[in-house]
Amino acid sequence: MSLRSGSASGIAWLGVPIDTRPLFGPELASLLDLLRGLRAADWEKVAVPGWTVRDLAAHLLGDYHGRLGWTTPEHRPVFGPGESLEAFIHGVNQEWVDRHADVDPASLVEALESAGTGVAGQFETADLEAEGLGVSWAGAMPAPAWLDIAREFTEYWTHRQQIRHATGLHTDPEAGPLTAILDTFMRALPHTLRDTSAAVGTQVQVVVDGPAGGTWTVTATADRWSLAEASAGRPAASARLDAETAWRLCSRGIEPDTALARTRVQGDRRLALAALQIVSIVR
Repeated sequence: MSLRSGSASGIAWLGVPIDTRPLFGPELASLLDLLRGLRAADWEKVAVPGWTVRDLAAHLLGDYHGRLGWTTPEHRPVFGPGESLEAFIHGVNQEWVDRHADVDPASLVEALESAGTGVAGQFETADLEAEGLGVSWAGAMPAPAWLDIAREFTEYWTHRQQIRHATGLHTDPEAGPLTAILDTFMRALPHTLRDTSAAVGTQVQVVVDGPAGGTWTVTATADRWSLAEASAGRPAASARLDAETAWRLCSRGIEPDTALARTRVQGDRRLALAALQIVSIVR
């Protein structure tokens, strides 16, 4: 059978809900500490292809304002005729960065503190069981609020790591936030495997080693792959990798072939390789 993302009763296939609401305040504090410690030259270093550290900081500010609600008519983006979700998002992101090209670092940091504090407060009281924005990479359109909020946390955390890497620092080693990042990213597994054929009941397991790691088991059902609690049994395939490789793969900091070289694969190689195509960002 060919399993595709389609309608299903409930959202159990997305797995056990994650509560990332308490993490936004500390994440903002870490971002502000990082930015305030940068040298003038650091702001002009390339953080991601096409964007400097300054650009990425401006993008984060745009993300905050998007969550708070656009406050002026010219900052309320609309879809163009026939425009895809991915093209719309990338266009909005670039427009915001371009608008803030001349904003000095100190002003950006001040604006990030104000807007980020508002976003953290907004999420603090959010209802996790409500309907949230869609998470296209998980095949959840719309998504439950808990996944929407967790996805937003991964956005902020990932961009902070990109700034750290651009300025000569390693990934933040704090295990708690990284655990939430990995758990959120792995919610893309059912959607990743949507076109991968397997008998009902077949299980594929992804294991991430280390203090922030965990084990995620996705099971083939009659109409989709599911992260709902699986019955005990030996998975048909497993992929074991370290946390650094895992989050970089999901955010496409590295490509699947690079991740595969760092991964221990057991069982059905076809299924394991399909799982390693996971993408947990909008591309």
